[in-house]
Amino acid sequence: MSLISQHVRTKNEVIKSKREVEDDVKNNDTLKVRKRKKEFEGEEVKEMKKLESFLFGSLYSPVEFGKEDEEVEPGKAAEKVSGLFFTDRSADTVLSVYQKEDADLSEGDRGHDDERALQRKPVWVDDEEENATVNIAKVFRLRKLRKEEGEDLISGSEYVSRLRAQHVKLNPGTEWARVDSKTDRGSDDESTDDENEAIVSRGFEDLDGVLKTNEDLVVKSGAKLLSGHLEYSRLVDANIQDPSNGPINSVQFHQNGQLFLAAGLDRKLRFFQIDGKRNTKIQSIFLEDCPIRKASFLPDGSQVIVSGRRNFFYSFDLVKARVDKIGPLVGREEKSIEDFEVSPDSQLIAFIGNEGYILLVSTKTKQLVGTLKMNGTVRSLAFAENGQQLLSCGGDGHVYHWDLRTRTCMHKGVDEGCINGTALCTSPSGTHFATGSDSGIVNIYNREEFLGGKKKPIKAIENLTTRVDFMRFNHDSQILAICSGMKKSSLKLIHIPSYTVFSNWPPPNRSLYYPRCIDFSPGGGFMAVGNASGKVLLYKLHHYQHA
Repeated sequence: MSLISQHVRTKNEVIKSKREVEDDVKNNDTLKVRKRKKEFEGEEVKEMKKLESFLFGSLYSPVEFGKEDEEVEPGKAAEKVSGLFFTDRSADTVLSVYQKEDADLSEGDRGHDDERALQRKPVWVDDEEENATVNIAKVFRLRKLRKEEGEDLISGSEYVSRLRAQHVKLNPGTEWARVDSKTDRGSDDESTDDENEAIVSRGFEDLDGVLKTNEDLVVKSGAKLLSGHLEYSRLVDANIQDPSNGPINSVQFHQNGQLFLAAGLDRKLRFFQIDGKRNTKIQSIFLEDCPIRKASFLPDGSQVIVSGRRNFFYSFDLVKARVDKIGPLVGREEKSIEDFEVSPDSQLIAFIGNEGYILLVSTKTKQLVGTLKMNGTVRSLAFAENGQQLLSCGGDGHVYHWDLRTRTCMHKGVDEGCINGTALCTSPSGTHFATGSDSGIVNIYNREEFLGGKKKPIKAIENLTTRVDFMRFNHDSQILAICSGMKKSSLKLIHIPSYTVFSNWPPPNRSLYYPRCIDFSPGGGFMAVGNASGKVLLYKLHHYQHA
């Protein structure tokens, strides 16, 4: 055997060696792939950790004080992040900004200013508003924006501000929903949570001040009632729960502004609680032998005086819920004492008697305490000077002023153009009085000038064409209501400062039927109208905030 043949490998060995080489190559490739995969995964994990650190802080490698981050510089990190994220500051600039009150505040004071309420600024301002002018006197619906009666042209910006003020007046917002309505709590109330912070109106930031004062939290409007257009709305009838079966002859509000009486020829005296929505019925009293011609509260609110075409009258005690029948009056032969007036001091009741007599009855004893006599027949009465004086008018066309302290006539004057006086009323302030006649003319006088000898009225109202049956001033003497029961919807409201009739009253699309009596609530917010159909129409006067 030769040397070469000794070292030659067999065929099986050659195949086996080739397989081992191929396996080694495959193993090396697999190791390289795994190594590359591990390196890639390590880089990906590292990038994810860096991103999480930028977003949420150093979660995996907390930052130590006094050492800087060696891997990423702040400038480069900011450059990398700025391409992915940005801060949207448009909402803050549009909704609210911090208003600096003092440029020289220290750094400590600035922290306190940040806690103050945010002041809102308009997003956009029209430069042409200052150059534009609006005539608010020419358009009827814009007249309510006037602050003075003679005002007509205003600038565009002023017009916008008044529209906003009118919107706030008609749609008052809730104080608790305003950002700047929160107030700081005192340091002594440490147990109170932030969720229970008190929300009060502007001007009453001090909670102790609210409890120590008796002033109203709602600011009353001091603006005067403007002429021309009266803002009002129709409410549910005052006697909706128990309408009358006959004509309504008397309606009146109690001094508390909620209790209301209605009486008529169906012999029922009804009481309601007026809220403008339900007007709940409280009680009704049936007087079998007296169709009611007039019913009235005493000014102190303790009793109700009821009269009819009888020689007696009734007294209903509201506290004791007791009805007393009084009369006939001693020494008098009147068959009817159906009309009367109660003095503002609740001391006297003045009844209209026969042949020009005025009967004075005490509210305490219900006895006749005196009489007054005028030349003609008496048709109407009205008290003045808190019950110390009495005015009367009647068939002779004169107006009498009586001094009830001496029971004498202190003045007698002719009512201009009047032949037969049918109605008389005085203003609550005592400065004016109005007279009505059977011809429909209503004269308005200044009482001091009339007593001084001036016979000319301030204004003669000629809007009624039939007999004036009823007149009433409201609580602040800015409205005078006059009506005639002989004609449908014959009811007018007069603006006293200008002595003109409101043009939008009575309602053009609604009939008042035959109005017979009127009354205003003590705060002026409600007006009730009783008519011959047995209904009491109720209206809300928007100028007045309280009932």
